[in-house]
Amino acid sequence: MTEVVVDHHQGAAIPVHALYEKDLEGFLDGRQAFVKAFAALSDFKAKPGQTLVVPNTEGGLDRVLFGLGASTDPMTFRALAARLPAGDFRIASAPPEFAPDLIALAFALGSYRFDRYKKKGSPQPRLVAEGVDLAEVRSISHACALARDMVNTPPNDMGPLQIETIAREIAEQHGASITVIAGEGLLEANYPAVHAVGRAAVEARCPRMIEITWGADANPLVALVGKGVVFDTGGLDIKPSAGMRNMKKDMGGAAHVLALARMIMTARLPVRLAVLIPVVENAIAGDAMRPGDVLDSRKGLTIEVGNTDAEGRLILADALTRAAELEPALTLDLATLTGAARAALGPQLPPFYTDDDVLAGQIEAAMAAVSDPMWRMPLWKGYADSIDSDVADIKNDSDAWAQAGSVTAALFLQRFAPTGPWAHFDIFAWNPRNRPGFTSGGEAQAIRALYRMIRDRFA
Repeated sequence: MTEVVVDHHQGAAIPVHALYEKDLEGFLDGRQAFVKAFAALSDFKAKPGQTLVVPNTEGGLDRVLFGLGASTDPMTFRALAARLPAGDFRIASAPPEFAPDLIALAFALGSYRFDRYKKKGSPQPRLVAEGVDLAEVRSISHACALARDMVNTPPNDMGPLQIETIAREIAEQHGASITVIAGEGLLEANYPAVHAVGRAAVEARCPRMIEITWGADANPLVALVGKGVVFDTGGLDIKPSAGMRNMKKDMGGAAHVLALARMIMTARLPVRLAVLIPVVENAIAGDAMRPGDVLDSRKGLTIEVGNTDAEGRLILADALTRAAELEPALTLDLATLTGAARAALGPQLPPFYTDDDVLAGQIEAAMAAVSDPMWRMPLWKGYADSIDSDVADIKNDSDAWAQAGSVTAALFLQRFAPTGPWAHFDIFAWNPRNRPGFTSGGEAQAIRALYRMIRDRFA
């Protein structure tokens, strides 16, 4: 990976002045007449993300003006990385409320490109950021890039084996232990729901359960659970082609927990980790699970399959049960679980669910501190009986009267989650439109805030 944030450079770095819209006139009044005239000619108003590259008299670059509008969100600086030409730049001035470390991180996140399948890349600008915690900035930005790379990689190159390989590489790098149970071994090890969802895939893409453990036994245990559906056809309740087009991203939960775990291990936070990732392909074949089937689960609850396209919660049920057996101090699960979450809050604001008000407050404080937006949604018990089954203990699709599909999915998971502090994150893991600093495709959501929350909670 080419480093886009550095702490030293050779030669002069081009200065960048970050300006609120209200401060633009005062800034220009103290500059050369040419700069003021050029800003007027270019209609530069210091709107959020607006960038003006000012030339010098020799035809080179003199300085850059970067607009903040009225925003105090440091992630505004993601747009800067996308709008600069190649070269070395430094933040010469910015309002004091913008922490240099967050500016540097935003620049690194905004520099992300997925060019694995491109024949030729192009040079990128670099930010010279002296005095920042460069190791932390790189750890977080690299982990977010890993999650985005995994989501962006097409399913022919990101199957169950590839996720297992990435998990093994992370475990080896950080001295963690890893176990993988695959194929028919899932039945012997009592992961029946994971097996049922993934059994229709070809042998080379057979289902598996990945478990990584790391950290000293004396430290509090944090369980991270991620949904790893490498491709979701919908099963026999097959999706239409439009609904299937981006289903390579349905392993976004797995990608996110691996990235979060890597951040935690790199920082050597004083916790013990259990990373639990059920990985399947929801394929269609003669032995695919059927609507109306009743599945066993690791917890012993029977599950009626009302819809084979609600498969993510089935594999998470077994993984959350495994987490409960470990008696964690904290459990977090991340999953690209429902379209209903997008209908409620759109692609940029993932909902999270927890009955623990203290934990919710810690998550909200962390997301505000690092500008990683989410929204707490209610585990509304009035909808709990919508997942009651006439023939089994529970069913995986709620009655139509309940309507709130993201809420009822969370209520389903709660039946299997550990009894201690637990939160569920219904992430999208995707930018549906291309904008400066936010390229279309895979996006890392929630994990920067969760890393900060875990760091603060167990400090």
